[in-house]
Amino acid sequence: MPQHDPAEPGSQHRLHRPLRLGDLVLAQILCVVGSSWVGVAGGLGPAQSLTWVAAMLLFYVPMAASVICLNRRMPLEGGLYAWAREAYGDLGGFLTAWNLWVYGIAVTATILYAIPTELSYLIGPVAAWLPEDRLAVLAIVTALIAIITFAALRGLELGKWIHNVGGIAMLIVFAALILLPLAAWARHVPVHYTPFSIAAPPLDMRTLALFGQMLFGALCGLEYIAIMAGESRDAARSIGQSVILSSPVICVMFILGTASIVALVPRARIDFIAPIPQVMRLTLGTTGIGNIAAILAILLLQLRLLGATSFLFTGVTRLPMAAGWNHLVPEWFTRLDPRRSTPTNSIACTAALVFALVLLASTGVHAQEAYQLLTNASLTHYEVAYLAMFAVPFFGAAALRRSLPAWLKWTSAAGFLSTLFSLFISAYPFVSVVNARVYAVKILSTIVVSNLIAVAFYRLRNRTAEKEKAALPDAA
Repeated sequence: MPQHDPAEPGSQHRLHRPLRLGDLVLAQILCVVGSSWVGVAGGLGPAQSLTWVAAMLLFYVPMAASVICLNRRMPLEGGLYAWAREAYGDLGGFLTAWNLWVYGIAVTATILYAIPTELSYLIGPVAAWLPEDRLAVLAIVTALIAIITFAALRGLELGKWIHNVGGIAMLIVFAALILLPLAAWARHVPVHYTPFSIAAPPLDMRTLALFGQMLFGALCGLEYIAIMAGESRDAARSIGQSVILSSPVICVMFILGTASIVALVPRARIDFIAPIPQVMRLTLGTTGIGNIAAILAILLLQLRLLGATSFLFTGVTRLPMAAGWNHLVPEWFTRLDPRRSTPTNSIACTAALVFALVLLASTGVHAQEAYQLLTNASLTHYEVAYLAMFAVPFFGAAALRRSLPAWLKWTSAAGFLSTLFSLFISAYPFVSVVNARVYAVKILSTIVVSNLIAVAFYRLRNRTAEKEKAALPDAA
C-alpha cells in the first residue's frame, strides 16, 4: 500500500464533504424503500405483515448491526469495498467492489427501465402501449441518463438536493399510499384492510421466491451510503446515526404500504413493476379530484425514481475511484475534476455501461420479464457483496475481528444465511416469463461468469503491474 494511501482516514482532503446527517437519513430511505417491493410483498396477501416482520428480524437487523459496527471501525470512501479489502486483502476487496459495481450499474438500469411503465400510469389508458414500445423506452431512458450524468459531474453539492427531493417525495407518496384505504372508504368502496394480520403464507415455491425477494431485495441498501463516507461530515458517527433514525420509518413504510396494496388490488392483478401508480388509479379513478390526486402522487414517484437513480449512479462511480487509489484498477478512473472533485472518467464509463445494459436487457423479452431479469441479475451480485460483509467477523483479518463486538457474530450469521437463501431462490421467477429454465440459467450463470471475468482482470492487472515495475530502472 502506498505510504500516503488516499483511501486512509485523513487523506481524502481532495474530496468535498457536503453530506450532513439529514442528507444521509433521506438517502437511506431513498435507497432502501423501493416502490415495487410493496407489490412483490402484496403477492402474499394478508400474510405480508408476518412475512415482513420475519424478513426484518432475519436480515434487516443483522444488516444494520454490521453497517454500524464496520463503518464506525472503517469510515472510508468506498464503504463495503474498503471494509472487505481490510478484512480479506486486495483480491477480496476487488471482488467485493466488482460485485457492488455490477449491482450499481444493473440496478440503475433497472430503475430507468421502470420509469416508462410509471409514466404510462401517469398519462392514463391511452399510454398503455408505452412500456412495450422499445424506441419510446430508449428515448426516455437516454434523456434520463443524460440528466443523472450531468448531476454526477457537478458533484454532491447539486446531487444531494436531487437525492433529498427524491427521499421527501417517497415519504409523501407512502403517506398517501398508507392513507389510501380511507379514500376508498370515503368513496363507499368495500375494503378488507388488515395491516397487522398474523396469517401464515402457503408453503410453496412461489411463496419462497417472494420471501427471498423481500428478505434481501426489498431491505438491502443501508451500507450503500458508506461508499460516499469520504464525502460525508463525521462519517464514523453520522452514517450510524442515519441507520438508527431511518430504520423505524422504513419498516412502517413497508408494512403499512403493502397493507394498502393488499386491501385495494386483487392479488392476481398486482403490477410488480409499478404497484403504487396502479393502486392510485384503481382507487382514485381517472376523472375529477381523484384523477388530480393520482397524477400528483405519480409525479412525486417519478421524482423519487430520479433521485434514487442519481444516488445509485453517484455511488457506483466512486467504486472504481477508490479501487484505483489502491492500484487495483487503472489510475484513469481516479482522475478528478480540478474544481468539483468528481471522478469524471468513471462517471462517463458508468453512463455508457448503463445505457448498454438497458439495450441488452430489453432484447427479445416483454417489459415485466426484462424488469425482473435486471432486478435479479443485479441482486445476485449485491448478495455476493453482502456475504463478504457478513463473513467479516468470522473470516476477516485477525486484528479486525478482535476490534469488533463479540455479539456481531450472531447477527452476522443470521444475515449470512438469509442472504444465501435469497441468492439461491432468486433464480425462480414469480412473474410469467418466456422460458423459466432459460430465465434461471441467465440469473445463475451471470454471477458465475461475471466473477470469473473479475478474477481474470485482477490477475492480468497484477501481471501488468509487475512487468511495469520490473521495467523501471533500479532506484538503488
